[in-house]
Amino acid sequence: MVIAIVAIAILVFFAVVVIGIIMYLVGIYNNLVTLKNDIDRSFADIDVLLKQRHDELPKLIDTCKGYMQYEQKTLLAVTEARTAYMRATTPAEKTQADGMVSGALKSLFAVAEKYPDLKANTNFMQLQGRITELEEKIAGQRSRFNEDVNSFNIRIGQIPANFVAGFMHLQPHALFQAPEADREDVKVSFA
Repeated sequence: MVIAIVAIAILVFFAVVVIGIIMYLVGIYNNLVTLKNDIDRSFADIDVLLKQRHDELPKLIDTCKGYMQYEQKTLLAVTEARTAYMRATTPAEKTQADGMVSGALKSLFAVAEKYPDLKANTNFMQLQGRITELEEKIAGQRSRFNEDVNSFNIRIGQIPANFVAGFMHLQPHALFQAPEADREDVKVSFA
């Protein structure tokens, strides 16, 4: 009788341990799924803002055309960058195309400085303000994306989550990085 009670107690103990381990692994799995989905959501949020910015570009180009007859190369660069973004399908392609758009917009706004009539145009000022506002939001979302990617990459590298991540075939994600052109030294002249 005592042996039967001890045997039952041992079986219950092992059952509780096994159930505990299974619940722990399920918790890790669910956490990894959440982190992966956070990355997807963060990138989708960036994509929405980039789409809004790209929707503003044709209006900006149309506004500039009348004033910048001799700057067709700059306007063409913005148009080509926008087209490259619209063709992009993967996050990496979209990130690369976004860098092209950002660079083209910087050039456009720099060239616009030479045209006082354009700078005084209400439509141009509104569009420039709207695009600047969107750029700030995009920068904030990129930061959030990098935080989500960092959390995910740390989690899939930790023991025992790395075993579950391997079972799920999860790989580290790349952080958003600024294009090489944005890392170059800025030349400032007070002459």
